[in-house]
Amino acid sequence: MKAAVVVFPGVNRDRDVARALRLASGAEPARVWHTETGLPAGTDLVVLPGGFSYGDYLRCGAIAARSPVMDAVRTHAARGGRVLAICNGFQVACEAGLLPGVLMRNADLHFVCRMQHLSVERADTPFTRAYAKGQVIEVPVAHGEGNYAADDNTVARLEGEGRVAFRYCGPEGDPAHGTSPNGSRNHIAGIYSENLNVLGMMPHPENAVEALAGGEGGRGLFASLMG
Repeated sequence: MKAAVVVFPGVNRDRDVARALRLASGAEPARVWHTETGLPAGTDLVVLPGGFSYGDYLRCGAIAARSPVMDAVRTHAARGGRVLAICNGFQVACEAGLLPGVLMRNADLHFVCRMQHLSVERADTPFTRAYAKGQVIEVPVAHGEGNYAADDNTVARLEGEGRVAFRYCGPEGDPAHGTSPNGSRNHIAGIYSENLNVLGMMPHPENAVEALAGGEGGRGLFASLMG
């Protein structure tokens, strides 16, 4: 699996996700500056990392989604190539049309930074095959605009087609009121594209891959991709 991490101005988790990929595979991912118009030859996986692309001074992800490299990312995804979009990268993916819906301000208008339980909604995708269906994992969240929103038909289609990847929940897996950090519809923390080759998620699995650093809840995602 040959991975490439896109680097936008202002992004701050690109090195974290590169480290997680390296731990899982032993190989160093390529880093691609946002003004590039192509991806490295043989790229299998593109990562849109978390951070604050362009400072989030406009609508989060809106400017980054129009970077020159995003045409190559869209072409890669259309061919069936895998794309992992984390936090700000999830916002970029939605703004770029790789995933449906938008990420809005958190319901309480506060930035949230904490550990969060997630339920793994399915374990038969290239992103989650190292997990078990219904497994509860714990990873960090850190965002001010993670409130996933879409129209009723889109949400119904995501649910009906099994395209909800992760859901915010309590430690026992219950998506009870109060466990969502941002008011996201149906407690949605991550979604897949129609053919399951693009995953967008607000939590940060790249920051939960080592017990020494606070947890390994995200390790399965990278093991799934790079194994």
